[in-house]
Amino acid sequence: MRIEEEIQSTKFEDNYQKAVINITYTHSWLSNNIRGEFDKYNLTMQQFNILRILRGQYPKPATINLLKERMLDKMSDASRIVDRLVQKELVSRCTNTCDRRAVDIRISEQGLEVLSKIDVDFIIKDMISKNLTKEEAGKLSDLLDKLRG
Repeated sequence: MRIEEEIQSTKFEDNYQKAVINITYTHSWLSNNIRGEFDKYNLTMQQFNILRILRGQYPKPATINLLKERMLDKMSDASRIVDRLVQKELVSRCTNTCDRRAVDIRISEQGLEVLSKIDVDFIIKDMISKNLTKEEAGKLSDLLDKLRG
């Protein structure tokens, strides 16, 4: 559906404003759809993002700083998110063997299992492949990269 129909307005200053409004609206639409999937696993999008980063590091641990650098949402508080994942027993904290002041974060077997279930149950490409071809998705991604400069 066109953005004009979604927000019931056709008044835009120009195509630049329309594009920003469309990106913002689409971000919310995508987030709401994804959030519903993660709710089934008692996870937030930020928690899922940290679990994916840790799975990519596995079996090596990660530091909070590494997680902050690689998170999609740069405004998230990685330390608090890790605390919640520790409570859920999806990750563990341990003292760094080289630097006792540093703390290593490692995904647990339970965390790996949850991600495996999500991988099977929720295939992200299914959300957009109904409306975009593989080539269009690639072009969209390239345009978003270009937008960010």
